[in-house]
Amino acid sequence: MAIDDKIKEARDAFEKDAATVPVEQLKSKYLGREGVVRDLFALLKTVPPAEKGAAGQALNTFKGDLEKRVEELAKTRVAATSKSAIDLTLPGRAPELGRRHPIYKTWDEIARVFTKLGFDIVYGPEIETEENNFEALNIPMDHPARDGFDTFYIEAPYLVRSHTSPVQIRTMKQRKPPIRVIAPGKVFRPDKPDAGHSPMFHQIEGLIVAPGITFAHLKGVIDLFAKSMWGERTNIRFRPSFFPFTEPSAEVDVSCFICGAKGCPVCKGSGWVEIMGSGMVHPKVLQNCGIDAEANTGFAFGMGVERITMLKYGIPDIRRFYENHFAFLRQF
Repeated sequence: MAIDDKIKEARDAFEKDAATVPVEQLKSKYLGREGVVRDLFALLKTVPPAEKGAAGQALNTFKGDLEKRVEELAKTRVAATSKSAIDLTLPGRAPELGRRHPIYKTWDEIARVFTKLGFDIVYGPEIETEENNFEALNIPMDHPARDGFDTFYIEAPYLVRSHTSPVQIRTMKQRKPPIRVIAPGKVFRPDKPDAGHSPMFHQIEGLIVAPGITFAHLKGVIDLFAKSMWGERTNIRFRPSFFPFTEPSAEVDVSCFICGAKGCPVCKGSGWVEIMGSGMVHPKVLQNCGIDAEANTGFAFGMGVERITMLKYGIPDIRRFYENHFAFLRQF
């Protein structure tokens, strides 16, 4: 068979394949190292010398034609694919927005309740003095909280605050009664991380100081807070406790909002869940801040934001908040 007939046969085969074969396969089959065009060029050695020039020119023309056809097919198919992939009648796809972290979502809810009750929000530094973190709060030198196992010390007299109570001290030193504030913020303790502990966590503490403040006022504020957070059917109870900076002191429980106080794993079958510590501000704390303890009384309370969040959403492990797993965070 003459070389021209071979070229015609190859051209017809190419056009037939072009209708169904993917472009890359088509290019490899005809223009690749072991393709049809290469085989045709190998036939030149069988062509008589007088005809080799014309045959070689015909093969080069054929090769150029195939390269153009492959390029055209590639452009045509990309355009067709792009056109079919876009439907202008469909609504636009909104980008996924970031979400408030569950801890700060709870933080906002707690702060919103107390600001509606007339509390101001105050903040303080995370690097504190021993005076504000301990002495002014009536915490003696031999108290376990001052041990290196419970506090991150930097260099005397500085430390990383172990609670947000120093913010209350700073506020009482700067303001005169009446005082009504909440102090949210990060706190730090050298706890080994486990399901219930973290070396860094968040607290929100509250303080009221004014003439005539009683324990009944404390109970009323906490009751309003609990009902605002978990519903009107929520009940509270106070259990006697001890804190150096309050007297009397009490732990506060709320009726379990998971099971409706019927008993579940969250409340350990008791129907009650502990949410905070509280009490009447110790007179020595008022005196340490330059406030007349004879003319003024006050109450204080403090809660862990992580604990409230864990109870609210049924999260069993505090470490989940800090692992940044997208599947976990996007639930909120």
